[in-house]
Amino acid sequence: MSATPELLALLRAQDPALAEAAATVCAASPFVAASLEWMLRHGSDLGELHRARAPGQTAASILDATRALSDEKDMQRVLRQRRREDMTRIAFRDLSGWAPLDEALDDLSDLADACCEAALRFAGRRLQARHGLPRNERGEECRPVVLGMGKLGGRELNFSSDIDLIFCYTQGGETDGARPLSNDEYFGRLTQDTGKLLSARTEDGFVFRVDTMLRPFGSAGALAASFAAMEEYYQVHGREWERYALIKARPVAGDIAAGEGLLRTLRPFVYRRYLDFNAIGSLRELKRLIEDDVKRKGMDDNVKLGRGGIRELEFIVQSFQLVRGGNETPLRDARLRPVLRYLGEAGHLPPATAARLDACYVYLRRLENAIQMYGDEQAHVLPADEARRAALCVAMGNADWCGLLEQLDEVRGFVQNEFERIFAESGKGREEGPLGRLVAGIWSGQVDAGDAADALYSAGYKQSPKELVEDLEALKALRLVRGMREETALKLQQLLAQLFGEALQQAQPALALRRALRIIQAVVGRSTYLTLLRESDATRQQLLGLCAASPWLTEFIAQSPVLLDSLLDPRTLYAPPEKQELFEDLALRATEIEGQGTEAAMDLLRRYQKEMTLRVAAADLLHALPLVKISDRLTWLAEAIVGQALRFAWAEMSAQYGEPLRRDGQPAGFGVIAYGKFGGIELGYGSDLDLVFVHDCDALEEDSSGGGRPLNNGTWLARLAQRLINSLATQTHAGRAYEIDMQLRPSGASGLLVSSLEGFAGYQRSEAWTWEHQALTRARYVAGSAGLGTAFEALRLEVLCRPRDAAKLRQEVADMRRKMVAKLDKSTAVLWDVKQGQGGLTDCEFLTQFLVLRDAAQSPAVAHWSDNWRQLEALAEAGSIGAGDKEALIDSYRAYRGFAHVRSLQNEPALVPQEEFLQQREVVKRIWKGLFGE
Repeated sequence: MSATPELLALLRAQDPALAEAAATVCAASPFVAASLEWMLRHGSDLGELHRARAPGQTAASILDATRALSDEKDMQRVLRQRRREDMTRIAFRDLSGWAPLDEALDDLSDLADACCEAALRFAGRRLQARHGLPRNERGEECRPVVLGMGKLGGRELNFSSDIDLIFCYTQGGETDGARPLSNDEYFGRLTQDTGKLLSARTEDGFVFRVDTMLRPFGSAGALAASFAAMEEYYQVHGREWERYALIKARPVAGDIAAGEGLLRTLRPFVYRRYLDFNAIGSLRELKRLIEDDVKRKGMDDNVKLGRGGIRELEFIVQSFQLVRGGNETPLRDARLRPVLRYLGEAGHLPPATAARLDACYVYLRRLENAIQMYGDEQAHVLPADEARRAALCVAMGNADWCGLLEQLDEVRGFVQNEFERIFAESGKGREEGPLGRLVAGIWSGQVDAGDAADALYSAGYKQSPKELVEDLEALKALRLVRGMREETALKLQQLLAQLFGEALQQAQPALALRRALRIIQAVVGRSTYLTLLRESDATRQQLLGLCAASPWLTEFIAQSPVLLDSLLDPRTLYAPPEKQELFEDLALRATEIEGQGTEAAMDLLRRYQKEMTLRVAAADLLHALPLVKISDRLTWLAEAIVGQALRFAWAEMSAQYGEPLRRDGQPAGFGVIAYGKFGGIELGYGSDLDLVFVHDCDALEEDSSGGGRPLNNGTWLARLAQRLINSLATQTHAGRAYEIDMQLRPSGASGLLVSSLEGFAGYQRSEAWTWEHQALTRARYVAGSAGLGTAFEALRLEVLCRPRDAAKLRQEVADMRRKMVAKLDKSTAVLWDVKQGQGGLTDCEFLTQFLVLRDAAQSPAVAHWSDNWRQLEALAEAGSIGAGDKEALIDSYRAYRGFAHVRSLQNEPALVPQEEFLQQREVVKRIWKGLFGE
């Protein structure tokens, strides 16, 4: 239907630009043509067709128009007329090219939100007039929440769409009126009345068709459910497809803030904390069901459900959301296009692919809307009659139908190819090869151990084929494996076949595979990880490579299988973050678990520590970073973890007991001092943290302020210290973050857990042994109050820069070293201890510490740094050691540390044959003799 001459004349009289656009728009949409005539008859403001809507404008207009209405027929008429005006405006702006896709989708979603809110309020006013307000047991008002699902939830509503809604309410109870109802009944009626206002057909049409089948238990469930019932349902009965549905959930009416709180509560159901590759298989199966339905009903021309259509594109995006959304906040967006942009920015998809998919989405959604704008009909199929085809060509800017189909085929072909690539079954067919058949034969008992070992040898496993067969038999004998369903056991066999085939690519295939099987044993009861490994070629390849490189890393992953998630993306696996990025990332993750309690906080600290340690170790094994940068990152990680643990512990204490104040009314400070390798920025894998805690509270006998349960300040600070230790060192299901050693605090094990800085200063000035001042050379403030940190650094310099008797200092340092050698040196006639042996790593450290303590009074700069390397540089600049000896010590120290570091990754002690490191040992011994005369 084209615009009639009369219509164009009327439009031209009001606005020539409208008349010009209307010729195209009406050719594309008889619905708009008829609606424009209706608007002219009813005196509607056609100027609205020109204007984009500001956020909230539609809602304000509709709520104002319906606020005073009390008659149901009046309410229905106003909503339907406003809907027609707005739908006409949206279609006109879209078809004329005046509005981009996002504006049309946003406006359609805003219209639905506003109509839902207006209908909910109207229905609520009428119910409350008869039955009163719904209240809980404490007399507090209970509020309704309407969750928009699907396209509405994603703010992507199409032109003539149902709206999928879930009605719920905050709490149970009953109404307070003269004719009370239980809240179940009240909100059930509210749901019915609201739905009727929106979907009932009158002489003015309808507003939106309402579908509530996504609610808990579907048609068998209550029309509205309390928050508690919602939480229980998804925890106990929630099905996989409901996870996909909740990706798009958004509060659209009622108590929006309460609805957002409910969705935060349901987030663990939707987004797993680990990478959830089971979701890929489930989505793949759901797509197969849709494809079967499309074929059965002959819907190949369906732009939503057909090949390369909107649903396939949505599945591509949702697969990333479900798999990774637990770890990556941007993926939890209910809108498709922002998530798609993020996938390109984050590298989950090639940026060009993400941009092309976005363009395909825009095209398909514009096409879907244009099909529906023709007659305001819920249609997704390409039209068959010539009139509709011609209208669609006008809407999409194509000269003819063949041109439109050619463009559409190109779009659908790209989407389908990407869908098939992402949902391809990884390693398919690999389990059917010779090794796959061999694994199946061993598993079923049809191949005896000897023949199996011979076959593995022939296949390329020249080392340990017999042991590999034994490992496979041991895996099969596990109780969890024996109790597996046949389907799950078959999938495990498929994974094993993949590993047996791919391990042959390693330099030592049997070694890599045996270690990988150790990890399979650790995760065999967790189907998610088995699915991840079976589905992801990249993850298996990284796993085999890391296992081949390090037994320590193998055990590290086996003890924390959640680390398998990190193997999926080599770009991040081998690129641990820089310091600022690391701190910001942990802080962001901490904000996401606010209010979830101590267990969630401890779990975060452990998972983050292990994830980043794995990334550092992976970069280390790839030789992507030198040793000093590896130690830097392990040290930064510990600083970030300790700092965040302190913030968690302080927040918990403050919530319970308030905060301790000093006598001047200011909050007391608390600080963490790192000693040893942590203080010296030389942490290795599995290093303990040597910590000392200090505070600056001068009112320890007073009580904390601002909390519901005041606590003595001294007790408060001691409990804070204990919570901090527990949050780091307690063994949980996620392991522990770090072992904590507090032996270096004043008076050692008999001293206070946390000392005042004043007390710490007095001890260092008057009571500390020389070895404690040696330890202080490696001390560094790492977390807590900034002012306290400044005061500690000043105290440290003061103590280290005190004048000392050089002869007495020399004797005390030498005596302490002799005691350590006698107790700790593991050297034998054949082997030399790199750390504790004479001329080794510890001698380098003692030499440096002696020189710092001896010369800091004359050259304070030598005490500035806490790491051995920069201390030696400063000592050379001060003339305390010659440039040649400085370089020789640094080279020796670097060589020793590098060797010990490599040995730790191999789970081997730092021992070498006596003939190793002879040059370095002689250098260190010579410098030692020059200083100590030994």
